[in-house]
Amino acid sequence: MKVLLLKDAKEDDCGQDPYIRELGLYGLEATLIPVLSFEFLSLPSFSEKLSHPEGYGGLIFTSPRAVEAVELCLEKDSKTEAWKHSLREKWNAKSVYVVGKATASLVNKIGLDTEGANCGNAEKLAEYICSRESPALPLLFPCGTVKGEILPKMLKDRGIPMESITVYQKVPHPGIQVNLNSYYSKQGVPASITFFSPSGLTYSLKHIQELSGDKIDQIKR
Repeated sequence: MKVLLLKDAKEDDCGQDPYIRELGLYGLEATLIPVLSFEFLSLPSFSEKLSHPEGYGGLIFTSPRAVEAVELCLEKDSKTEAWKHSLREKWNAKSVYVVGKATASLVNKIGLDTEGANCGNAEKLAEYICSRESPALPLLFPCGTVKGEILPKMLKDRGIPMESITVYQKVPHPGIQVNLNSYYSKQGVPASITFFSPSGLTYSLKHIQELSGDKIDQIKR
């Protein structure tokens, strides 16, 4: 049975996307098609903030894209050396909070120690942060245009200062239509389609409906 997964490929330690591997064990032929891309915003302003750790009580990362924004700031503004020699150490003297082990791993790669990696979502991370001493300085929170309000609200309610900066936004992947056309022409209508986010659904549903035609109701979603 053919399964269409609307997501980016992510290799695990075995060098294969875990969804492809697991579904293959059950005899399912899965194909990945990315439907989301990201544009980075306000990088000069974010870079300036990263250059002044003395103005913040720490950092909060709730997505891999926010960590990518840090990497872009370091590359574009030639701050890699300054990061290695002083900025990284100054940020490491503060708390760096993260949601999830995947994000924590990326933060570790840029040389920062993390807290809260075992928190599975923003609400649990907010509880973790609130359980610690309230910093006198604001926590710097790089985020996307579509962010949950739970974490900011919980911190605000507890009097913990936070400064958010929008550093990325979701946009449709430029290859959605071409990749879907190619899939349908070679594989036909899939037995099942899995959407991994509301945005992914929004960006791809029209194309899928057009390509599937009368068979759209046969697809498990």
